Amino acid sequence: MFDLFSNNQISNLLPYDGNAIYHGVIMPIAEANRYYNELYNNINWRYDDMVLFGKHIVTNRKVALYADKPYSYSYSNTTKMALPWVYPLLELKTIVEQKTDTLYNACLLNFYHNGSEVMGWHSDDEMELQGGASIASLSFGAERNFSFKHKKSQAHISLILENGSLLEMKEDTQKHWVHRLPLNKLVKRPRINLTFRRFSD
Repeated sequence: MFDLFSNNQISNLLPYDGNAIYHGVIMPIAEANRYYNELYNNINWRYDDMVLFGKHIVTNRKVALYADKPYSYSYSNTTKMALPWVYPLLELKTIVEQKTDTLYNACLLNFYHNGSEVMGWHSDDEMELQGGASIASLSFGAERNFSFKHKKSQAHISLILENGSLLEMKEDTQKHWVHRLPLNKLVKRPRINLTFRRFSD
């Protein structure tokens, strides 16, 4: 069983070409549930509006971007403008920075209503991000499967992201691996995911 109060990191999940650390559940469940409710009520959620394969799409999931500065972030032919930090994001940022020993200047949030809302295979390697910098993924709400796939060997690794858990991806992970949040229609509850990042100044 994972020790909620342990500072020991679990070893790298990836066999080569990257570094992905699953810290497990980093807070008591009651605290995780409180943060879920505060994020649900206080974040400026918006549907993702993008163009994929020449088609205009409005996603079912909702997103938000917050940062130190009004950074712009472009992916899937859409551009987001960062909003100023709000509670409880700054509090969570401090917690994650202490766990990962990394400073972050932005956070992209996703709200998934249920397991039918997914994220396809991709790498977080956009030009706005500092290459090789840590990306810390903090999850609240429903447990969801999460998968990695190596771009050349097709090696495949999966894990379950729990309520209140932290996954860190860094070094060459985005260069050599893609990841996704797959379909699971058995999941009926919503999930909120925060990905703390380093934008280039």
